[in-house]
Amino acid sequence: MSLEILPVHGIGEITAGDDLALLITAAAPWLADGDVLVVTSKIVSKAEGRLVEVPADGPEREEARQRTLAGETARVVARRGPTTIVQTHHGFVMAAAGIDASNVDKTHLVLLPEDPDASARRLRADLLARGLDVAIIVSDTMGRAWRNGLTDVALGAAGIEALLDHRGQVDPYGNELSLTQMAVADELAAAAELVKGKCDGVPVAVVRGYPYRPADSGAKVLIRDAESDMFSLGTAEARALGLRDAALLADVPVTGATASGHATELVAGVLTPGTGITSYGPGTLRLTPAGPAPADLLRLGADTHRVRVTLAAAGLASTADLDDGGVTLTLGAPA
Repeated sequence: MSLEILPVHGIGEITAGDDLALLITAAAPWLADGDVLVVTSKIVSKAEGRLVEVPADGPEREEARQRTLAGETARVVARRGPTTIVQTHHGFVMAAAGIDASNVDKTHLVLLPEDPDASARRLRADLLARGLDVAIIVSDTMGRAWRNGLTDVALGAAGIEALLDHRGQVDPYGNELSLTQMAVADELAAAAELVKGKCDGVPVAVVRGYPYRPADSGAKVLIRDAESDMFSLGTAEARALGLRDAALLADVPVTGATASGHATELVAGVLTPGTGITSYGPGTLRLTPAGPAPADLLRLGADTHRVRVTLAAAGLASTADLDDGGVTLTLGAPA
């Protein structure tokens, strides 16, 4: 198999109501059945009128941008400095909900297409009406967790299987594949971006020679559902959940003694000055109050909870036994 990646020049500026199929076929009369047409989501949004008018500059512009961001956000995943990562109403997790101020006049912001899969289906149908049977990918740029740099991915797709599932197949060494699912639409979108560029005014590219499987499942299959997403919580959500779990921390059965010396190191710094901590045996800690005053006993209770939360964060379960002289913590792994 060999691939060609071909830029489509001459599309020109797109305005609301423009016929993308007409413009693309006029600019690329060489399109052929079986091609994969990768279309930047921005021109799809422009053709669909997905623009918001904002002030050209000043604090009013930023206020308008923030209002627009809030309207496009299903939940905030993370914030750091001026950057906000959100989950859009489509389910995409991306910076600023994909709102874009580039390649558009200063008085407008471009939103993502309302339904990128539907946009891809309409464009494919319009091209079919002109006698062209091609697959469509609507692409946009995203950052990636754990990786520097940006890459284009598929937001919408039509006429192509976006996710190629190899699970159940056997590799050349006889190993059954159990996890391998190839994000074909993302890979094709990224390949097309190599000839489109960000400043060259080339919003459409063609990948030729890829033997894709026809399908109408769209690109929504690429969005991982919350139940199987091990990293679905944002930083603020994870912290809030941890605090709620800490508030509900209860005595649990423990098995297997854990070195209390290590536990003492873990809780260093969380105790109120004066509260005593002593290790007894391989899995027991003893906390004692700073004095006999009621305030000292209240601090002991708070310190006991802080210690148990700190241990729980390290994967150590504990049970607490209160007596007249203090609190004994028995440590171990959860039963």
